Amino acid sequence: MTDEPQSAPSPSSTPERLRRQLRGLYYGRDREAIRFQFAMLSLDMAILAFFVAGPYLRGHGATAYIAIDYVIALIIAFELGARRLVAPTLKYWLMRPMTWVDIVILGTLLFPNQLHNFAFLRVLRIWAISQSKLVTLLLHRIGYGHVEDIFQACVNFVVFLFLVTGFVYSNFFYGVPGVAGFIDALYYTVATVTTTGFGDLVLPGPLGKLTSIITMIIGISLFVRLARAIVRPYKVTYPCPQCGLQRHDADAVHCKACGHILNIRDEGH
Repeated sequence: MTDEPQSAPSPSSTPERLRRQLRGLYYGRDREAIRFQFAMLSLDMAILAFFVAGPYLRGHGATAYIAIDYVIALIIAFELGARRLVAPTLKYWLMRPMTWVDIVILGTLLFPNQLHNFAFLRVLRIWAISQSKLVTLLLHRIGYGHVEDIFQACVNFVVFLFLVTGFVYSNFFYGVPGVAGFIDALYYTVATVTTTGFGDLVLPGPLGKLTSIITMIIGISLFVRLARAIVRPYKVTYPCPQCGLQRHDADAVHCKACGHILNIRDEGH
């Protein structure tokens, strides 16, 4: 007597239905999906505001701060689980950088005293927000699609600015009470990125010197990239069907690389 082959999971099973519903909410473009994505975007921005205000809140009510900390940990854990469900494979989910960023952020929320040196990674939530397709969709719908590159360059610069500020604060100014330590860290970062170097705040030791060097090199590069995004002519992303060139002038009729006729839709249509 041979064993009968096991049947494949029914597409109508509860896990599969939940997976389809979550995919529709995360990637759909209907009204319900847009509302869900907007709610998640608003929640991400609220979490980001809590992270930025963390040094002030921690000094004005540690109990309330810890309570909010754990609530945000639950939200991020739920989001990690939801993204695992909608991911096509476990490998795809593990290979996404934001998966590991959120895992580290979750660790800093669950163990704030032990992992406070990694709390500066929380600012990467700004980058996660900017990568949302809803942000791009909103920019185009309100007629500001032409500033998409400038917006992304600004986000990259701000993320780096606050990432370094968080690192400097966690490693050099964490013991300063209240919000003064965070302001000192931000002041030092801005002075270093702009290569002003007033010298009234100096990070001690080899780690401080290495932090200054890396901040100046990467910071000035991102600043130049932001300036280029502001002054260069606006181009749209429209892959040429023949040669694959990605970027073209908004009013281009022919691909400048191969001459193929293009059909670029006007903004807002």
